[in-house]
Amino acid sequence: MAKVKVRIPAPLQKIAQNKQEVTAEAGNIRELIVDLEKQFPGIKERLLDESGKIRRFINFYVNDEDIRFLKQDETALSEGNEVSIIPAIAGGSSTRLRSLTIVELNHPERVRNVVTNESKEFQIWL
Repeated sequence: MAKVKVRIPAPLQKIAQNKQEVTAEAGNIRELIVDLEKQFPGIKERLLDESGKIRRFINFYVNDEDIRFLKQDETALSEGNEVSIIPAIAGGSSTRLRSLTIVELNHPERVRNVVTNESKEFQIWL
């Protein structure tokens, strides 16, 4: 077992007692997740899917190397390694967005949330 430094992303810091960085002991990424779960119950379900595989939108780096190009969750860890957990970030817009809630007049139980771009007008027919 190697002692490694783990960088925790902002979305998981609440689970990790508001820490940006923690220490864990593990021989590979799979064991690292087990150790993190022992220290911070609930973190494992955020990192792994129902089948026990690392979620598609979670990336692990060992000393700045993406484990997807190494041995994935079998990637070996050595004493002093730095592991970064990075959630994937997608898309974005430079314009401001507005959220609308739409309720159909004839069917008030049907509620839709729509995000619109301020620079465009939308007509919505229900």
